[in-house]
Amino acid sequence: EVQLVESGGGLVQPGGSLRLSCAASGFTFGISDMSWVRQAPGKGPEWVSGISSDGGNTFYADFVKGRFTISRDNAKNTLYLEMKRLKPEDTAVYYCQVELLSIRPLDWGPGTRVTVSS
Repeated sequence: EVQLVESGGGLVQPGGSLRLSCAASGFTFGISDMSWVRQAPGKGPEWVSGISSDGGNTFYADFVKGRFTISRDNAKNTLYLEMKRLKPEDTAVYYCQVELLSIRPLDWGPGTRVTVSS
């Protein structure tokens, strides 16, 4: 059974930084493409960033390009999202998923809430 547990969210001021983590279990993480998606209050989910199974290829939505960095540690079965220069519009619950470029809510974990506000 796929289990994904996100952490690292919180309240941060505009311009600040956060690092999200996603602990994965129940599947072979090291051969699975992964991604982050987010859902802002009252809005539908949107894809944020994806990474290939070996970490060699990364992809970003235009609205986070240059500010967010996705990475992974296959030895630790963990996915990361480094977020810098955060904006109020980045406020959302962030989820990791076993998918590269689309939205696949089937195995989402509880998510981690990011609030960007002064």
